[in-house]
Amino acid sequence: MFNVKVLGSGCANCENTYRLIEEVTESNAIPVEMEKVEDMATILSYGIMSTPGVIVNDKIAHAGGVPDKKTILSWFSQQCCPGNDSCC
Repeated sequence: MFNVKVLGSGCANCENTYRLIEEVTESNAIPVEMEKVEDMATILSYGIMSTPGVIVNDKIAHAGGVPDKKTILSWFSQQCCPGNDSCC
């Protein structure tokens, strides 16, 4: 399972990013645990200076602007689920 955090203040771009990630992962049967992070100190602790930011398995996948669906899908094809070889 992938751990995904969407970092942002709750603006429209952050909400759209969260929704797009849900759509892409659901339509491709990618197991994810989603979390919204709106606390600015926490966002800055990741080194994200432009939101929305996306963290996938504790690595920065995206920062600033709304990613497209192809980009989102690439985040999950480049990483394996920890402890689960069947999702790779």
